Amino acid sequence: MSGWLLILALLVLGGVLSTLGDRLGSRVGKARLSLFNLRPRNTAVVITVLTGSLISAVSLGLMLLVSERLRVGLFQLDQIQERLQQSRIALQRNQAELGRTRGELERSRLDLTTAERRRDQALASQRRARDQLLEAERQVETLRRELQPLQAQRRRLEAERDRLTKEVKGRDAEIRRTENELASVRRRISAGEKELEDLEKNVIALRRGDVVIASGQPLATAKVQLQRPGQARQVIDALLQEANRAAFQQLLPGEPPSRQILLVPRSDITRLESLLGSPGTWVVSIRSAANVLRGEAQVLAFPDLRPNRQVVEQGEVLARTALEPDVRDPAAVRSRLNLLLAAAYAKVQRQGTLANGLQFDAASLTALARELGDRPAGVSANLEAVATQAADTPDPIGVELRWVRNEPAPRAPRP
Repeated sequence: MSGWLLILALLVLGGVLSTLGDRLGSRVGKARLSLFNLRPRNTAVVITVLTGSLISAVSLGLMLLVSERLRVGLFQLDQIQERLQQSRIALQRNQAELGRTRGELERSRLDLTTAERRRDQALASQRRARDQLLEAERQVETLRRELQPLQAQRRRLEAERDRLTKEVKGRDAEIRRTENELASVRRRISAGEKELEDLEKNVIALRRGDVVIASGQPLATAKVQLQRPGQARQVIDALLQEANRAAFQQLLPGEPPSRQILLVPRSDITRLESLLGSPGTWVVSIRSAANVLRGEAQVLAFPDLRPNRQVVEQGEVLARTALEPDVRDPAAVRSRLNLLLAAAYAKVQRQGTLANGLQFDAASLTALARELGDRPAGVSANLEAVATQAADTPDPIGVELRWVRNEPAPRAPRP
């Protein structure tokens, strides 16, 4: 029911009830009724009051019966207001929370926009990095292809450098060895000259007569390789006989070797026989134990045993020297060639040879000395003493002196 109808109904009901109360009061007044021992007038007033109260009660009851809003507003107004106040407070809180939420949402949107922008930048950076990586990989591959021949060239150059370093070190060592050998030869020559002078001065003090066998001089030398140990005695006897013949020819030339003049201690023979029984190739020498004069009746000797080995290879450079441009005098050239031969002999002696001196072609040596003396002015000469053949411990050493000329490099053909 609408409000206007309710008001109209209350007005009509109030008028009806007022009319009924007035008529009831009039009748009670006319009838002069009395309630509760009251005067009629007071009774009429009471009846009028009750009628008004009834009108109000009926109007209120009708309104409460008809309008639910009125019932709620009359009985639940305080609760509604309290809930309304709480709702307003909650609304304010919700509005504040909504504002904060909106602010956070806005910030989140800004952060999302920033993150999306950063993501786009990161994706762009990633694409650029991928492109740079691909370009770098292509450059690496190109550099690797270009680096391979350079590495190979570097390895070749390093190998050439190592080879040249070794060669330079070898040449330096050879030069130092040659210089040391030359110094040693010069010292030996000086010592030999002094010894020769002393021998010439004290020859009478030594002995009267001619010395035909020097101390330590080998009388017989043989290279021995036994098939069985029992052959050692036969080899020793043959070697002693050969040494006896050599001593006989030097002491008593022209006489047949009819007796034994070579004396070797029996203990040395026994020891030599036991050593020759060992496997391998040996070099046995019978050497004089002292100087022996021509005409003496006996020669005291001792055996010398050493393992056989190759001491010189064919083509081996035994010594080197260099003639300065100002060394052109024949005597000086000849002296330098003799020093070169002496250095070569000193080297083969250190390597274990038993040969007495070197074998060389005197005519070739003379021709080389003449050629070196006639070389152009200002030209130095590098000389080498080269072994002509391989030689073992007892073998003679053949050498050849060579002038090592630096041949000019061939010119490249013109295009």
